[in-house]
Amino acid sequence: ILQLPGAELQANMVDAILKAFEVTDDGMREVMRLITQEFHAGLDPETVERAKVKMLVTYVHSLPDGTEKGDFLALDLGGSNFRVLLINIEEGGKITQSFDKMVIDHATKTSKQEVLFDFIADKVAAFMKKKNITKKLPLGFTFSFPVNQTSLTSGTLIRWTKDFKASGAEGEDIIQLLRAAFQRRGDVEVDVVALVNDTTGTQMAIGLNNPDCHVGLILGTGTNACYTERLEAVKKFKGDRAGHTHVIINTEWGAFGDFNVDEHGKPVDKGILKDFLTCADKELNTEVENPGQQIYEKMISGKYLGELVRLVLVKLSKQGLVFDGKSSEKLEKFESFDTADVSAVEKGESIDVESCKALLMKTLGVEASDADCKLVRRVCEAVTVRAARLAAAGIVALVTKIDKLDKCTVAVDGSLYKLHPWFQHRMREALDMLGGKGITMKESTDGSGRGAAMVAAVAVRLKHDEAAA
Repeated sequence: ILQLPGAELQANMVDAILKAFEVTDDGMREVMRLITQEFHAGLDPETVERAKVKMLVTYVHSLPDGTEKGDFLALDLGGSNFRVLLINIEEGGKITQSFDKMVIDHATKTSKQEVLFDFIADKVAAFMKKKNITKKLPLGFTFSFPVNQTSLTSGTLIRWTKDFKASGAEGEDIIQLLRAAFQRRGDVEVDVVALVNDTTGTQMAIGLNNPDCHVGLILGTGTNACYTERLEAVKKFKGDRAGHTHVIINTEWGAFGDFNVDEHGKPVDKGILKDFLTCADKELNTEVENPGQQIYEKMISGKYLGELVRLVLVKLSKQGLVFDGKSSEKLEKFESFDTADVSAVEKGESIDVESCKALLMKTLGVEASDADCKLVRRVCEAVTVRAARLAAAGIVALVTKIDKLDKCTVAVDGSLYKLHPWFQHRMREALDMLGGKGITMKESTDGSGRGAAMVAAVAVRLKHDEAAA
């Protein structure tokens, strides 16, 4: 029989496990210092190779100025759904849009790149036919994976992330793959004018009506940030500098803290965030397809928070500290508890014990007492408070780097930020504590759709301006 520890010892054991997730005010300042080092390393050609945060150049030099107008197509690939959008922009910034959304099945995501891009081309053709589009429209392609861009319309895929694994795409030019798929069909006439990351799109969508929008932020399934940087600070910039003073940098900050692993996925080194990693973080890295990669993202984003909570609950139950020390098949199952479940547990000022019991039975197959439910809520809070504080430290570091602490709008999109009941509030507290009272967080609607069209529209405007000059 499992001997349950006494009440006081139990409380101390729980506290010790949850304390590991605490990021103090000084801890946040240390994260700021470390990530700032990484920002500088990623911008410098001398150090970019060994930098974990790649600071990718987007070749987007300008926010919208309100004179953009016309019809644009946008494609949005980056998660479980693929979208094709038709967007009309009127001068002054009024936008109307219509779109089709389809699920990309696992087989397509993990097939050959031709299968994936033919799927995209087929859906674009069907949409254009449905909308009766006969003229050649400018198209912006939101592609939410790490890409090494060499111009606004070319960039090679560095690596797939999330659960995409289409073979033959890594190291290839994404726009060439897209154009090749259109050519295989032979009936799709479009003008691909911009390859866009969803983070850049998020910034552009708010930037249309807000010239102080210097940062874009995604807090959803994954996390990333981009920002407007002075061109002179981007030593590795290889494009044409004439006529440009700024460029948007896609940080790909999810890779902050990455460490190397051997062929069995065991860590070879510890990474820059080693002092912030808990046992649950280390265990998560042994379960996933990308051990040692996207460490900051794994501590912050929606794809992983539910799994971190589950791992802590497994540990607590093994020590007899929750669920009477009992486990279940579901509790032991990878990703059986997701971030929507975390949000449900944290809803309201205090725990709704009855709905929590039902949720734990449904998701984890465990019978929970009132005390268990309160403890599960504490675990959820420990994991999500840490995520909000880490994200806030990254944002203040970025805004400090460009010297905009007195006034800066951060465009933010993503399900974690929008749907978790306390995330915005906790992030706001942390921003203020770090001296970021001048930072305004503004929710961006559909950066990956509208934003791609905005980037395309700015590209077309700049082309016209150049031609006129």
